Amino acid sequence: MTSELDIIKAATQQLGYTFDDSQLLIKAVTHKSFANEAAAGDNVGHNERLEFLGDAVLGLIVSEKLMDSHPDVSEGELSRLRAALVNELQLSKAARDLALGQLLRLGRGEEHSGGRNKTSILADLYEAILGAIYLDGGLNEARKFIFQSIADQIETVEVGSSGFDPKSRLQENFQRQGEKPPSYEVISTEGLDHCRSFTVCVKVNSVELGRGVGRSKKEAEQAAAQAALDKLADQDSASSSLEDQAP
Repeated sequence: MTSELDIIKAATQQLGYTFDDSQLLIKAVTHKSFANEAAAGDNVGHNERLEFLGDAVLGLIVSEKLMDSHPDVSEGELSRLRAALVNELQLSKAARDLALGQLLRLGRGEEHSGGRNKTSILADLYEAILGAIYLDGGLNEARKFIFQSIADQIETVEVGSSGFDPKSRLQENFQRQGEKPPSYEVISTEGLDHCRSFTVCVKVNSVELGRGVGRSKKEAEQAAAQAALDKLADQDSASSSLEDQAP
């Protein structure tokens, strides 16, 4: 995207929502790396405050929906279901499905390092856009955006199952085989306290199966577990293919 007008036109089509205050949208798609590289005096804002607001709005609306859908479920189970829906992996997937990455305004360094497709940046972008929609159009428009973008996940998450929780699914996978449960190790920590990023690896029997990055240790562990599940699925697929080819 080369201009604010281009971003506004593309966003209107991709989001299915037209902003009355288009500057809210521009701020929502502006990463702090872009703001940091702006010329002195330009006073370019970025999306972290909108992300903060969007996170709260998302938690409220998803909690409301889960309470309506599961009237007899306990508070603890509702919290687990919400965590299965409101996490970095699910939000980044929703952002990718909507092609929101192409709307981002990134600094040169972040652009060159693939920031447009980073899971953490896309999840933050989704929340920032949600926060902007809430401020611009109110709670009903925010609710509409959420239900349109993660409707499938909300409808298919199940009570009493692992839902979309990769850590639970990975542990169940090895428990069924009589193996030791996976272990998680923090490899690195980057950033300041308010925007820290963790890299975690998951191991089984001292063998590393995957790595993940997240804004908290818990999110990074979930990302690592998903990477391990993807690796195991690829191995199973390759094994099945070889068996099919055997005489």
